[in-house]
Amino acid sequence: MSGNIRSNVFLAMIDEILRLQNCFEDLFGELSEASGMSTLQKLVLFAVFEAPVPPTVPQIGRDLGHPRQVIQRIVNELVDADILEKMPNPHHKRAMLLVPTDKAQAMKRQAEDRALETAEAFLGEFSAPRCAGLTGELKALREALEAYVKRRGLPLRSTGDAGLPAGSTFALLERLG
Repeated sequence: MSGNIRSNVFLAMIDEILRLQNCFEDLFGELSEASGMSTLQKLVLFAVFEAPVPPTVPQIGRDLGHPRQVIQRIVNELVDADILEKMPNPHHKRAMLLVPTDKAQAMKRQAEDRALETAEAFLGEFSAPRCAGLTGELKALREALEAYVKRRGLPLRSTGDAGLPAGSTFALLERLG
């Protein structure tokens, strides 16, 4: 970053946050490489895992902002790979419900276990209280940015409660890869 930009504390903070992305990819990269799935395949799988009830292809398409045809192609690939299963939908004859298979559940458990092992090992070098403090600070930053964007009338792409599924550690770690 140039001196003028770097001297702005807000932009310097953003730079550090973006650099953290690379660190997280280095730390957790093996979790994503193990699955061999494309980013869109992962996003569709996470949408199924994170949905409160089994979703349909059109619902996932709307949630992710992709055309139904694109999501349908990805779902077909995941069904062929025995990662997703289609179930009858009592509310719609053609829009099948999507559920993760036992294979997908096992992948999720393995990724979460490996992520927890890695995180616990890192906490031997960086204290849990310090992580908790940073988590609170980052949450406050996110909430302030969301409020600012909303006040300015700018489109809000995601919030802590909506947008791409970020509720599970598995989703977060796989999105990094």
